[in-house]
Amino acid sequence: MLALRFEAPNSIDEAVVLLSKADGEARVLGGGTDLVVQMRSGVVKPGLVVDVKRIPEMAKIVRDAGGFRIGAAVPCAALGEHAELKAAWPGVIEAARLIGSTQIQGRATLGGNLCNASPAADSVPAMIAAGAICVIAGPKGRRELPVEALATAPGKTSLARGELVIEVRLAAQAARSSDAYLRFIPRTDMDIAVVGVGISLTLDAKGVCTAARVALGAVAPRAMLVAEAGAALVGTSLDAAALDRLAKAASAACRPIDDKRGTIEYRTKVAGVLARRTALIARDRAGSSR
Repeated sequence: MLALRFEAPNSIDEAVVLLSKADGEARVLGGGTDLVVQMRSGVVKPGLVVDVKRIPEMAKIVRDAGGFRIGAAVPCAALGEHAELKAAWPGVIEAARLIGSTQIQGRATLGGNLCNASPAADSVPAMIAAGAICVIAGPKGRRELPVEALATAPGKTSLARGELVIEVRLAAQAARSSDAYLRFIPRTDMDIAVVGVGISLTLDAKGVCTAARVALGAVAPRAMLVAEAGAALVGTSLDAAALDRLAKAASAACRPIDDKRGTIEYRTKVAGVLARRTALIARDRAGSSR
């Protein structure tokens, strides 16, 4: 059994080298709210842990071409304190602020929530709905990937050896656009989502939806973009018929499991109900934006 080695590099290049040359399993430490728990329980036993919080590029939020670059090591609490980001992408922020307790949010990161690859991660459906892109650094340089393409299965990602997510990019919001995120949990706080729904949409001057993205979490092996659900809203003012089609498309996309938090039938039904509610919140926000 390998002894645990801990490194805290000061640059992305250093982190890539460490991960590439690791003897055995290597893990990246952002906030550590998942990794530390997994290590203590013996679920993962890495030979190397690379702490990325000291890397400046990964610990800041940068305004870029009207959008935002969010470092993968930025804590969720800092996201909620960024006024411009919160105004532009309220759904992403409300999802991030649902990750654990206030104390957890002081450590947890979007990058960690994404790379942990939990089907029930709160921030991931919201990021997918927002069309977020993750930037990945590795031995072959940098590449970009839609957030929905990173996870491949529960706890598994498409990252190659030596690669790590360094930032999440959110584009500038178009006029009369906004987003929202809702989840259903058994308790009132600090629980894992039974269903999570993220929706981002754009309205024209008459209130007709011209673009929509709908994402679901906790109802399949990974969070997913549901194109049919988004299409159900386009060309409508989100009337009752459109919301019915949205709900049916969301439920039809579900591939959940039975567990102690909810049955397959229950999760499938809740996905449709939650999609309706989320769409109306996003519509109201978009209608009041400029």
